[in-house]
Amino acid sequence: MSKVQPGRAERIARLKAIAKERILILDGAWGVMIQKRKLAEADYRGERFKDHPVELKGNNDILCLTRPDIIAELHDAYFAAGADISETNTFSATTIAQAEYEAGEAVYDINFQGAKIAREVADRWTAKEPDKPRFVAGSVGPLNRMLSMSSDVNDPGARTVTFEQVYQAYRQQMIALHEGGVDLFLIETITDTLNCKAAVKAILDLEDEGYEPLPIWISGTITDRSGRTLSGQTVEAFWNSVRHAKPFAIGLNCALGADLMRPHIAELARIADTLVSAYPNAGLPNAMGEYDETPDQTGHQLHEWAESGLVNILGGCCGTTPDHIRHVADEVRGMTPRQVPERPAALRLAGLEPFELA
Repeated sequence: MSKVQPGRAERIARLKAIAKERILILDGAWGVMIQKRKLAEADYRGERFKDHPVELKGNNDILCLTRPDIIAELHDAYFAAGADISETNTFSATTIAQAEYEAGEAVYDINFQGAKIAREVADRWTAKEPDKPRFVAGSVGPLNRMLSMSSDVNDPGARTVTFEQVYQAYRQQMIALHEGGVDLFLIETITDTLNCKAAVKAILDLEDEGYEPLPIWISGTITDRSGRTLSGQTVEAFWNSVRHAKPFAIGLNCALGADLMRPHIAELARIADTLVSAYPNAGLPNAMGEYDETPDQTGHQLHEWAESGLVNILGGCCGTTPDHIRHVADEVRGMTPRQVPERPAALRLAGLEPFELA
């Protein structure tokens, strides 16, 4: 498989140019849209997994192989709603995450086909609307194993995975997404910064091996009102930990709705010398685990963020639909994107808290 694909460098250059001109729009939730299809076990199994030993229902990533028509339709729906960028349906497509379904052997194919489906839909929209090109972000989600936190309350040093295992899992995913045709990598919903570092290393190592460099987009998750990631870092400490990767964009997603996420995005907007992204949930879940925030409510809140100069990329996470994305796109159309600040040179380090020495 070629490590460089025709036309991709030009697409990336165009993406970066557009980001200077306007606020980019990402797609919304995938889980809620797949749930609405009320799929059966047979949809997840298809022909390839008809004799699989464990239940596959709920393994949404495997639908890239068994129901690619549904995945293509969802990309279509989000692009039609105004998204510039759509994510591959590969949020949990690593050997570590897929072990729960005993589907590790399918990981390369899930990622490759997920990227290929998204690429085909994006290219079709670009051909139809050349003034609004569409782009594909390779979704690299969190793992169900953490490097920063113990798996045993009685043993602070206990871990269920090593850095090398996490690195190799992400590396396999990155190669498949790259070869499938994504325009950039989106390491998202980060709860553990050390896991994120393993993913970043996998990307940078691929570049050293001759793979075409792709932009890196990093999106962390503030898990509650404490303003910290699950592994304990503040927003600024998190940024200090990953800024060496020189990401195309840094942002936050999931866990919080727009109202609770806003102060943390404002902090990122102040300190990050790159693009800032945000894709909050549709509020907080109700007692039934469902999201009640309406598309116009989401759009109105994110309009204020844009008006305040906080963001360069906006989208939606849990509970958001193509209608939410349509409202967001309408609300920020024609608005000036956040201007990337020039930060003074300084030594910036991080543990759980940031440290800066000018």
